[in-house]
Amino acid sequence: MTIRVLLADDQALLRATFRILIDTCEDMEVVGEAADGAEAIALAGAHRPDLVLMDIRMPGTDGLTATTAICADPALSGTRVLILTTFEVDEYVAQALRAGASGFLGKDVTAEALLAGIRTVASGESLLSPLATRTLISRFLATPVPSARLATPDRLGVLTAREREIMAMAAEGHSNDEIAEQLYVSPLTVRTHVHRAMTKLDARDRAQLVVMAYQSGLVQAPPPPGPAL
Repeated sequence: MTIRVLLADDQALLRATFRILIDTCEDMEVVGEAADGAEAIALAGAHRPDLVLMDIRMPGTDGLTATTAICADPALSGTRVLILTTFEVDEYVAQALRAGASGFLGKDVTAEALLAGIRTVASGESLLSPLATRTLISRFLATPVPSARLATPDRLGVLTAREREIMAMAAEGHSNDEIAEQLYVSPLTVRTHVHRAMTKLDARDRAQLVVMAYQSGLVQAPPPPGPAL
């Protein structure tokens, strides 16, 4: 199956570089290029790509606004957004995840890591770069924007105890293999529970499941570190 990618970046040279890189892969193809967020929204609706490689800082409609629009469109429920930006700071990581992004990478990422990231996000998994640590994610998602709230404590009532347990561990940053080792089950069993939780909560991917875990209070953010003595 070919992964259909839409490029959204205001730098034409960078888009051309990404296109050449992606088109060299037999399992990927670029279906369109957008120079700003508004164009990204329009092209996403026209092409319905599997993944949008989205820059944050663009003239006019920025990448976060475009991500919100794309992820909120029921017709684009199968489209994932991978944020790629030089502005890899706490605020943007949190905003990107709240907007519905499934992944977040800095523009200094290697070609191999970028292609691997596209495959990871297109498969329905979440992807966070090394700087997007579980600590900063939990700290910002624990105090979400009210209008962006995806889950209340009551909504998690549809989950089984095991599904809630695995959802919480995933939100804390554990991989399927790590969860499986701690619970003495197989990674396939963990993946099954994760996907069942996603289905019951209408989460588009693992990243949104993480957002729901913090916003519902299933997982509590650690307190900020105190001043050094």
